Amino acid sequence: MTRFIIGRTLQSMFVLFLVSFVSYALIGLMPGDPIDLMATSDPTMTAADVARLKALQGLDQPLIERYWHWLSAAVQGDFGYSRLYYQPAEDVLIPAVWNTVKLVGIATLLSLLIAIPVGVIAALKHRTWVDYVISFGAFVGFSTPAFWLALMLILVFSVTLGWLPAGGTGEAEGGGFLVELQHLILPVISLTVLNVASHSRYVRGTMLEVMRQDYIRTAIAKGASKTRVIFHHALRNAMIPLVTIIALDIGFLLSGALITETVFAWPGMGKLIFDAIMGNDYNLALLGLMVITFTALLGNLLADIAYAKLDPRISLTKGASA
Repeated sequence: MTRFIIGRTLQSMFVLFLVSFVSYALIGLMPGDPIDLMATSDPTMTAADVARLKALQGLDQPLIERYWHWLSAAVQGDFGYSRLYYQPAEDVLIPAVWNTVKLVGIATLLSLLIAIPVGVIAALKHRTWVDYVISFGAFVGFSTPAFWLALMLILVFSVTLGWLPAGGTGEAEGGGFLVELQHLILPVISLTVLNVASHSRYVRGTMLEVMRQDYIRTAIAKGASKTRVIFHHALRNAMIPLVTIIALDIGFLLSGALITETVFAWPGMGKLIFDAIMGNDYNLALLGLMVITFTALLGNLLADIAYAKLDPRISLTKGASA
């Protein structure tokens, strides 16, 4: 276990280095920079002012040299200041990360609590009207655009019925936990519907495949109860592909809710990174991308460990070499 974790840590450090370099290079190749944007909005700035500010920010240096300065400071825990918010980048990022974790974390948990039993039921009722109804609902949910679903929820529950707020966090209203919870309901429903549609299809497909295996027929022939066959033998093995999807969703946890966060004006990670990239806020955008990459790598590590727990035949040593 220790050797496996050390090996994966070294691999993760190399991946983080590559992602940081590629991201820095791509952002640096974007036309314009924060000083140019400032000059276009302030006609009183002279060419000398622009040159002085670029020298102060290090923007007059070659791209490789600027990246090396950023990397040297980042290794020491200094991620620089956000040029959009005039604060340290980590101070801007942490609240956004927490907002996204609350939003997508709750939605992911609810979607799994719904999708797993729904997918199992669809598999056990294969080619019956129950299976057809669940499959049709999953296809509809899977093909529904996220922005359209969010707008329909706002139209029905906020505009027409007036039951729930249309967006925001409730912080501006001075509300507490209950007010924030009310603002979370609609975006959580929007993400949950989309996740249930995809996860239930995976559970149904893997359950159908597992139920056809020889060891399932052997367990039934030996007189094992239907409940034990389903939950101890079939579902446990069917969860292995789903673990992969959940692990990939951990990276999505911090960046994939951009559309939902934008429609519901939820100040989360996805919207923050998008605004940082569009505003040429190098420090904030890079730190956000590094956090997302680290989260995805952590999710893959947890998935490998979960594989070994679900199926003792899977070795962490083999998983590390693969």
